Amino acid sequence: MGLLTVEARREIAAAPDDVLDAIADYRTTHARLLTGQFTDYEVREGGDGEGTVLFFRFHATSRRVREVLADITEPDDHTIVETDRNSTMVTTYHVVPGTAEGSSLVTLRSTWEGAGGVGGFFERLFAPRVLRATYDRVLANLARETEKGS
Repeated sequence: MGLLTVEARREIAAAPDDVLDAIADYRTTHARLLTGQFTDYEVREGGDGEGTVLFFRFHATSRRVREVLADITEPDDHTIVETDRNSTMVTTYHVVPGTAEGSSLVTLRSTWEGAGGVGGFFERLFAPRVLRATYDRVLANLARETEKGS
């Protein structure tokens, strides 16, 4: 067992407030950020940032499907956190000004307690790679949704 962390970053040519608004819009925009690995997406409460409760299924592989019931919080002006009630997974979107004027640096990070034994070995080996690739696509979708002229 041990804490696993997966992180992806991307500079996006959009203002931090616009990027955070897109992430926090769970009713409309957020669903368009997700890849085909996320199914049965449903806003159960709220829908705009803090106080939202979100359900979806994440298909890591055709056989490994995890049901996520996430509580959304905004601990500060730069961060949106999704805390899964069904596991130890915590996913954080952190948005700060980027290197270019009017741009944003977005970090998407998940942490969770990994399994032990042989299953945990394979989880540590494969899960970060699969999730990082998924998060790279989520951030590309976020750029598409928020960059002007896209």
